[in-house]
Amino acid sequence: MSDTKSAEAMTLNGACHCGAVRFTAELPHGLASARRCTCSICRMRGAVSVTGSVTGFRLLSGADRLATYRFNTGVAEHHFCTTCGIYTHHKRRSNPNELGVNVACFEGLSPFDFAEVTVNDGLRHPSDDPEHRTRVAGVLKFEPADGS
Repeated sequence: MSDTKSAEAMTLNGACHCGAVRFTAELPHGLASARRCTCSICRMRGAVSVTGSVTGFRLLSGADRLATYRFNTGVAEHHFCTTCGIYTHHKRRSNPNELGVNVACFEGLSPFDFAEVTVNDGLRHPSDDPEHRTRVAGVLKFEPADGS
């Protein structure tokens, strides 16, 4: 298991559930950038994402299987595998130079490896705020039943 509190830059390999979409992603802020969000799409997909760099994301295979979903302002691009339906990554509305990458897609990593994940207030999106503030809605905690 990786140090989920590390803010050290890293590059990880990832894939969707069926393996059709494979990629590497540079995470300039490491796993410490993990977050969830209360906006409508994030609330429904329930994924934990980390910050990736647009220039450091390399699609290795599956470009023909990757679909994009846009809504509302159309700035954010939400990508998913058309075979298994898994959300792999998205270009952020709050910063189109960043990606949110689904931690569940990374080799050897699970959303349940994170004891606490900050939940951003996506209902009051930073792009809609005159001061571009990011607000925190809460913290999501995971405590294993066996105490490990």
